Amino acid sequence: MENARAEVKELQIGMKIRRLRQDKRMTLQALADRTGLSKPLLSQIENEQVIPPLATLLRIAKAFDVGLHHFFQEEGARNCIFVRAGETRKRAPRNSTGFDLSPYLYNSLAYGKKGSHFEPFMVEFEQREMSDDLLVSHEGEEFLFLLEGELVFHYGEQIMRMRPGDSVCYDSSERHGYVAVSQQRPRAVAVVFSKP
Repeated sequence: MENARAEVKELQIGMKIRRLRQDKRMTLQALADRTGLSKPLLSQIENEQVIPPLATLLRIAKAFDVGLHHFFQEEGARNCIFVRAGETRKRAPRNSTGFDLSPYLYNSLAYGKKGSHFEPFMVEFEQREMSDDLLVSHEGEEFLFLLEGELVFHYGEQIMRMRPGDSVCYDSSERHGYVAVSQQRPRAVAVVFSKP
């Protein structure tokens, strides 16, 4: 987990958010008003004290009118990204309060990609009981292809059991969330599309 935090810190997501905010001459309060996130939480994110989950990053990206990829690209990144097995960038996001670890571990499969509105990830799911704090919603679309293990996918009022080879594509503005239900840790390839 500490290695994952160190790798996320290398991406300097908080610094990129602060730079975008300052470039647009926006106060923390103005960003809070645009995103619906609290000013203290945004301050913690900018100061690298909290790793924001994807849903939170998407809200921030929308407020700045940039794609989600902006937060994962590195300076001088190329337009074609080749990532070898085992070289993904891991992220263990926290929920919107910044205190409770998410049951998902995101591994970016195209970190550094510029000019794209989608971001592919390898996702590993931890076992957790389903609760309302695992349900998120954000602008955009998502696709998930389950490689191994089993999941229960909650989407609005629907509940779907997923087995290896199953996939789901959905409008992510509806509340949604996944729960691992197998002894084997579920792994999936996910693509998150953020609307420009």
